Amino acid sequence: MRLALPICGAQLAQAGMSVVDVMMTGRLSATDLAAVSVGSSLWMPLMLFMTGTLMGLTPIVAQLLGGGRTAGIRPNVHQALWVALALGIIAAVLLWSAVMPLFRLMAVPEEVATRAAAYLAAVAFGMPGVALFQALRAFSDGMNHTRPSLWISLVGLGVNIPCNFVLIYGGEGLTGLFGDWLPNWLQGLPALGALGCGIATAISMWVMSLAMFAYTRRSRAYGDIDLWRPLSPPRWSLIAELLRVGAPIGVAIFFEVTLFTLIALFVASLGEITVAAHQIALNYTSILFMLPLSLGMALTVRVGNTLGQGRHDHARLVAWNGILVSLAVAGLNSLLLWLTAEPVIALYTHNSEVASLTLSLVVLAMVYQVSDSLQVNLAGALRGYKDTRIIMLITLLAYWLVGLGGGHWLGRYGLSGWFDPLGVHGYWIGLVAGLTTAAFLLGERLRRMSKAMAHASSEVPDD
Repeated sequence: MRLALPICGAQLAQAGMSVVDVMMTGRLSATDLAAVSVGSSLWMPLMLFMTGTLMGLTPIVAQLLGGGRTAGIRPNVHQALWVALALGIIAAVLLWSAVMPLFRLMAVPEEVATRAAAYLAAVAFGMPGVALFQALRAFSDGMNHTRPSLWISLVGLGVNIPCNFVLIYGGEGLTGLFGDWLPNWLQGLPALGALGCGIATAISMWVMSLAMFAYTRRSRAYGDIDLWRPLSPPRWSLIAELLRVGAPIGVAIFFEVTLFTLIALFVASLGEITVAAHQIALNYTSILFMLPLSLGMALTVRVGNTLGQGRHDHARLVAWNGILVSLAVAGLNSLLLWLTAEPVIALYTHNSEVASLTLSLVVLAMVYQVSDSLQVNLAGALRGYKDTRIIMLITLLAYWLVGLGGGHWLGRYGLSGWFDPLGVHGYWIGLVAGLTTAAFLLGERLRRMSKAMAHASSEVPDD
């Protein structure tokens, strides 16, 4: 929990940037809000794929630290930085070159598409910066030092808010806030709307990257690891090891993100009341998910450290202890949902139909808290074993086949002879089934993996 809580704070701070972007552009115009929303649906999956891939560094560093092989940490981090730079540049090029054809394919209104493309072109400049930040964060987490990501994410949020205000609203917004005594050059600043939001996001990304660079350079928390000695050139064997561990994590996260994106698209045809209820319930439960997610990331570090020490029996104990803690966290989340659902929903909407439907979805969310917390922490423990490809396959099966496929069938067609189509509730029941399937399969995989390692088996079962 000492490792997990700062990670949770960092996740919330980074999520807060998206909330701020939506709130501030929404106050300018509906078109700018739509542009930022559409643009975010494209760059966020790219960023999460990069983040997941670079998370492969965390168990590598954790095992090297646990085994006392600290000399191997610096070159591995340098290879992660090369990978981060490459991924950031690729993501930037995609955002510069591929979005307008995609918008035309999606039939996005012309004005929204134009502003969204400008927003993404600005965000693209920040993609290498956020990738480098995530690589250094993965290194710091693997060193059992999770607090820097919290403080630096808060710095990013602190930079994002004033930059957003100045660039989105321009001189008119500053004059409205501070009065007309401001210098003429400030009052004359243009209101850039969605473009200004993108510029502010890119600035925040690079501020976080440079702050993490400065911290890892000056802090004594990393012991005798002189991380910023001359940068190691690309070493393909170490890059291949990082991608072997990290790329399946990135793909698994991408599967999860696209699952929720597709469900949102399917639900969109069920009417505005249903869409509003779905988004409110999903947004609320996503905030609560940050704690089990952070616990899973911390579990990766603890299991990796213990395995690096060669204490395979103890690593098994650490892993399953973490799973028990995740059950307690799930119980806490379910209790919070039960106690706070109605007042929190009232903050989102005053429409009684939307509130009633949202409350029924929150009841389903209480059911899946256990399986959701279990699956993310089982995956976290397995990542500590560097066992990531099976997670990717299980995620694809459970989320897409059971979760999306089953949910779509229940939502649109029902179960012939048993009940009629369930609408949005069918999709949420599909989520419950998909997460439960993932938890069961990941639990069996962890049982086999931890047992094999505890018995010093040189062969890990692949089935």
